[in-house]
Amino acid sequence: MPLTYWLGHCFFRALAHGLYDFRVIGAERLHFQGPALIAANHVSFLDPPFIGQAFTEPLYFFARKTLFDHPIVGWVLRRWQTIPIDRDKPDASSLKATIRLLKSGKKVLIFPEGTRSPDGTLQTAEAGVGLFIAKTRAPVLPVRIFGSFEAFPRKAGFLRPAQITLVIGEKYQPDLESRSHSRDLYQALADEVMERISGLSV
Repeated sequence: MPLTYWLGHCFFRALAHGLYDFRVIGAERLHFQGPALIAANHVSFLDPPFIGQAFTEPLYFFARKTLFDHPIVGWVLRRWQTIPIDRDKPDASSLKATIRLLKSGKKVLIFPEGTRSPDGTLQTAEAGVGLFIAKTRAPVLPVRIFGSFEAFPRKAGFLRPAQITLVIGEKYQPDLESRSHSRDLYQALADEVMERISGLSV
């Protein structure tokens, strides 16, 4: 791991296990060779680092492009292997960067809902994640995090006590044979991954 990433990985691992008794269900499914899109629900700012620290290898992340405008936040995000993305309209640069990473065997964390849930419940998946699945043709690993909303919901000013659990689903290869690329396909792929996430429970 790059030094800056390793320091962050160690910090969030200590925070997750020390303050939140972080647990993983299906941990054996985390260990596999090769690329994957790690698709997760999104309810808290804690989700990316807490999911990332569960893996023993570095993950690559997406973050809203406007966050990179902040000098300190942007500096940290760049060193934590974060890909800037326009949430409303994913552009070619973020897609090309993701394809390059996956072709080189990396794992990329993506949130199908596009943004944090306002109330902790699962939201509808955006078609954009289906575009990434269709264009990269990478296997998908669905995961679901529980408790991070209670620990640090939207608009919260401080961390709260909670039990945080990460549930790992089965990696699968989306069926793209004989399916023409269209917005309907992208939405169907997005809905499929969200359905698999919703089926995970503690």
